[in-house]
Amino acid sequence: MKKHFMIVSLIIVASLVLTACGGAPKAKDLLTEIQNRGTIIVSTDPNYEPQSFLNTAGKRPANTKCTSDQLTAAEMQGFDVDVAVEIGKRLGVETCFATPSWDLITAGSWADKWDISVGSMTIKPAREQVLYFTTPYYYYDAVVAVKNDSGITSLAGLSGKALCVATATTYEDWLNGVLDLPTSDVFAQPPANVTVVPLDTDQECAQAIKVGRIDFVGYVTASTVVAANLAQGFPVVQIGGPVYRERLAVALDKSSSLPADTLLAELNSIISAMHTDGTLAQFSLKWFSVDLTQEPK
Repeated sequence: MKKHFMIVSLIIVASLVLTACGGAPKAKDLLTEIQNRGTIIVSTDPNYEPQSFLNTAGKRPANTKCTSDQLTAAEMQGFDVDVAVEIGKRLGVETCFATPSWDLITAGSWADKWDISVGSMTIKPAREQVLYFTTPYYYYDAVVAVKNDSGITSLAGLSGKALCVATATTYEDWLNGVLDLPTSDVFAQPPANVTVVPLDTDQECAQAIKVGRIDFVGYVTASTVVAANLAQGFPVVQIGGPVYRERLAVALDKSSSLPADTLLAELNSIISAMHTDGTLAQFSLKWFSVDLTQEPK
């Protein structure tokens, strides 16, 4: 009896020591891990105005749970940022931002460095091989813009020219003739014999034109980005109408070390509620002056 009592006592002591040293059992899934941590780590683009960009006037809160290599909600702003922060609120945790390059986000295998992507990612089959997608939280069109003194007024006029895109995007796929979206969402074929000039983000294309870069005549990006560029006086003009439609969703890594199915279900519930209660429409009107959250007919 004494021997049995001593063994049980030793097990209890060992358990207490492990807990005190940070050896608590690992969370059963990603949702539980986020709730236990008190933060959700969201990857997004810090140079994608008006969807997401740095708030230079923002002051980092002293009591934040975000780590030193993460940005707080106060240090970011934009439509995607508002969506990500609202998701955090509805999960009961603080939203923290990571800003990896877009190609790393779309490639999957995030090594648990961030939990989800709220970065206006288009749902497409190739990405669905490595990522889970929620129901779309908004929709926009891809368009082409060119330098306002280029003399080009149609897609056909871009044949043989160089165009800029962000790397690993649907815009790059479209120009290369490998866009894998439903045919009902594609409205125009790319111009022939185009030279593709990839940069890290969409906004870098517009910003390069603004400062006088001459190795490309225009860029392909979201209609929202071009609208923001025009509003800020960039020397560009949009050519024609939409070339294809994008359905944007929150993404999760299929290679997460913890099961992500419960988090995916919870995110779908939150996004559905945000559609129903008008929160997403309110954010869209705030940043785009139009409601882009309704599914196209």
